[in-house]
Amino acid sequence: MTMPKTSMPRRERLMSDYSDLRATTMALCDPLEPEDMVVQTMPDVSPTKWHLAHVTWFFETFVLDRSGRPYAPFNPGYHQLFNSYYQSQGKPFPRAERGFLSRPTVDDVRAYREHVDSAMLELISDSSDAVIERVASVVEVGLHHEQQHQELMLMDVKHVLAKNPLRPAYQSKPSLVNTSVPSMQWCSSTGDAVRIGNKTAEFSFDNEGPEHEVLVHPFELASRLVTVGEYLSFMAEGGYERPELWLADGWELVQRENWRSPLYWEESEDGWRVMTLTGLRPVDPGEPVCHVSYYEADAFATWAGLRLPTEFEWEYAAKGRSIAGTFLESETFHPQSIGHLGEAAEPAQLFGDVWEWTSSAYAPYPGYRPFAGNLGEYNGKFMANQMVLRGGSCVSPKSHLRETYRNFYYPQQRWMFAGIRLAR
Repeated sequence: MTMPKTSMPRRERLMSDYSDLRATTMALCDPLEPEDMVVQTMPDVSPTKWHLAHVTWFFETFVLDRSGRPYAPFNPGYHQLFNSYYQSQGKPFPRAERGFLSRPTVDDVRAYREHVDSAMLELISDSSDAVIERVASVVEVGLHHEQQHQELMLMDVKHVLAKNPLRPAYQSKPSLVNTSVPSMQWCSSTGDAVRIGNKTAEFSFDNEGPEHEVLVHPFELASRLVTVGEYLSFMAEGGYERPELWLADGWELVQRENWRSPLYWEESEDGWRVMTLTGLRPVDPGEPVCHVSYYEADAFATWAGLRLPTEFEWEYAAKGRSIAGTFLESETFHPQSIGHLGEAAEPAQLFGDVWEWTSSAYAPYPGYRPFAGNLGEYNGKFMANQMVLRGGSCVSPKSHLRETYRNFYYPQQRWMFAGIRLAR
């Protein structure tokens, strides 16, 4: 998918983007059995079936129901079942209980998608220019929203398969293994009063703006991501046993949950193995470490005598750089070594492969204004107690990313594809 197709007229571009993106979502389900799509292994994970229905609910609720054209809902009961967190739309079904729903079936959800897709394509193709102008911005939010759920689907599928003692693989495509790693270099930035945030005419979420000035002091950013081999050294030197390395909440969590390695790692007689979407295999010391929490990233940086970058330093370093790396479109679904790039003279893998933890709390920018209307609940109400990640991952759609994109997770979460880049 190549979205957006800016050279097309708006109506044709919406038609093309909508059709392509919805097809991509369904293609991600091709390796799955219906039984895979109904399991919920923890409260943060949603069944694949729920993802397929929720993004459909978004278009039904915020576009079709408000288009001014006649529309018959597929099933009025779905309005509550597949509402994620929009209190303005009624009381959502409890998130932690999504796996309790044996009905509607996977086939029912597929039929629901087809029903809404037919109505959406008819709306886009047949409506007046005035209606297109009115709904286009909401459709665009919905498309980017579905791209977020494409990533979430793969995150959740991985967690589901990893909980199965048979360790089934999502795909048979072998993971690339390349243990060659360039030495870590330091890329200097003089610092300045810089403009941060999105100001372009292209799409951005409300939390990316408004553009504003931030003073960035001189700093250095690591030329590459922290590797599995470097994280193994942290573990070997008692990284999970030394309270002086950890923030208090992180140390309490390490003790309570008995963390001794990143998520999806298993220790065997032959060494550490990691569960991937291609199955269980030995860890590769040359690839970026992945599935670490903010607490683990911060502890590693402390152990190394360094720190995590702020989100403003990260964006300053990323300005004007091409969005290149390993993304969802590569279908590898695992972060790759940068050994093939040779010695990096500038920050490599800023985009793709793994989301990069920053030391910045997720908070509104000065002058922040949420999306208008019911979409005002999209981002703003989550701006507390979470940390910002930048850059995207190997399961992020490439066309979804930009240098101003702000992802956010709670510091204890690790099932997303998150890794570490150091600063000083």
